[in-house]
Amino acid sequence: MDKRFESIEHEGYAPKYNMPYVPAIKVHSGKTVYVSGVTAAPVYHSHPHVPSEFDGIPSDAAEQARLTMENLRLALRAAGGDLGDIVQMFRFIKDLAANQDAINRVIGEYLGAHRPTTTTVEVVRLATDPRLVLEVTAVAVVPE
Repeated sequence: MDKRFESIEHEGYAPKYNMPYVPAIKVHSGKTVYVSGVTAAPVYHSHPHVPSEFDGIPSDAAEQARLTMENLRLALRAAGGDLGDIVQMFRFIKDLAANQDAINRVIGEYLGAHRPTTTTVEVVRLATDPRLVLEVTAVAVVPE
């Protein structure tokens, strides 16, 4: 992990659990970036929403997760960072039973060995479009 960050584990930790997140991260330096919720939808779209602008969104959860992570990366790079700078991630997933495993695999591919803190919430629907199954928001600490 980056020297700016310190992963915090507590009693009961064992590598055998292969957790996809850490319980806490202590930040030693950097600038904080708060990223709005991102989905597989085009980053810039009409408000109020125009459903036809989302017709190109794939129905597959893994493909939606890829597009979501690319949109998250765009925001972080614009702020001078990247996915490895994420310290906290909130994931809002529609139908956990059907979609979580595919989403976890893709997010794992994008994050590699980096483990931010995470919270996952199952939702009935996402605000942008009913075809979406994932929305992610994050807090990152980018280099000074």
